[in-house]
Amino acid sequence: SQEDISLSESLSIWPLDSYNVDLLNEVRHRKYVNPDPLPTYDLVVIGAGAGGLVSSRQAARRGAKSCMISAELAGGDCLNAGCVPSKALLRCAKLIRETRKAAKSNNGYGVSFRRKSPDGSDTANDSLLEVEVHVDFPQIMQRMRMLRSKIAPVDGHERGASLGVQTFQGKGVFTSPSTIEVVEHGKRLGDPFNPQLSFRKAVIATGGRPTVPTDIVGLKDAPYTTNLGLFNLQRLPERMVILGSGVVALEMAQAFAIFGTKVTVLERTRLLSKGDDDAAEALRATLEKDGVEFLSGVSVEKVATIRPPSDGELPLMSVSLTHKESTDPVMLECECLLVAIGRTANVQSIGLESANIQYHHTNGIIVNDLAQSISNPNVYAVGDCVANVPRLTHVSGEMAKVVVQNALFDGEWKLSSFIVPAVMYTEPEYAVVG
Repeated sequence: SQEDISLSESLSIWPLDSYNVDLLNEVRHRKYVNPDPLPTYDLVVIGAGAGGLVSSRQAARRGAKSCMISAELAGGDCLNAGCVPSKALLRCAKLIRETRKAAKSNNGYGVSFRRKSPDGSDTANDSLLEVEVHVDFPQIMQRMRMLRSKIAPVDGHERGASLGVQTFQGKGVFTSPSTIEVVEHGKRLGDPFNPQLSFRKAVIATGGRPTVPTDIVGLKDAPYTTNLGLFNLQRLPERMVILGSGVVALEMAQAFAIFGTKVTVLERTRLLSKGDDDAAEALRATLEKDGVEFLSGVSVEKVATIRPPSDGELPLMSVSLTHKESTDPVMLECECLLVAIGRTANVQSIGLESANIQYHHTNGIIVNDLAQSISNPNVYAVGDCVANVPRLTHVSGEMAKVVVQNALFDGEWKLSSFIVPAVMYTEPEYAVVG
């Protein structure tokens, strides 16, 4: 129906094929009916990503009255627009890369490609000296959607209910230091039919969103994409320009270059600006070999839309920039402009002032070493919405364990005890610990 299509587009889940229908039925069912609220909850969680899922479910497993409020897609970025879809693409890219390598090696790895006759025997001219590896991009994306839908039930509402967690669909907004209103979809704050939740302890797990620069002329009106929309692509862009050189930028740069896109990465400083110099050079050399072009010392001045997207056709944009190695302005054209310069905490319009919760408008909730709000001791926060913590899915999950122990069982588990590993799944991979 048109209503289903509108919902799918508003949630950045597209196309509405059987796999995405299955996904939405698990993590954001259009006809979901919210449960009747309990008089008081031991733990109310705002957010349904990794931090929200782990904290609400662990609390329920340990006997607490727990509920979770899901504003958009349960599973958060990891399931829907991060870990799962990106790794699905990277798996295909790695297989393509290795197949090409084997084909060019002329049996150097003990792998060769041969034609088979109908009876199964090798033909006389059985060795294929020139092998073209064809890339079927629509199939790559369909495989990603299939895998995502297959994993979705783990994060879905029914799974939560089986563990004792009530799930409310809507936006959680604090109305006092100990109450939250669930603003159901299509309603406004203060509607008498919105569920009202009272809590002993609460967790904010609202995550983050891609940071989009506000100082680039024309960008806000251009059909750019972020990780939230990248995995909706159905056609392989001929050219891709990437703003940023972090994990998302480099993983997708390598993958799309291997798929056949001409990829240009724009860096303000250098690759892995906070990482190891030698590793950065090795990684850059490998990505360049795969076809990625890097422009360092870049300042993007303007983005212009030459052709908007229409009828399945990709848009066409131009990116104007200054470059330290060129005295003249540089202009690049692309069908896909990926903005991947970092993350901004989701802390706006959730009533933090009403609950006396201190926060920074882009960095997030300010917490102490127990993951507890420094201004409301009954509220905790986990994940990308928290100031000054690594913005990684597994950190969100580990913070959630800390919060359940500290909020419900008088624990004193500390965030400062974390020794955090992190990996960028390029080829070669780049890992850090601590």
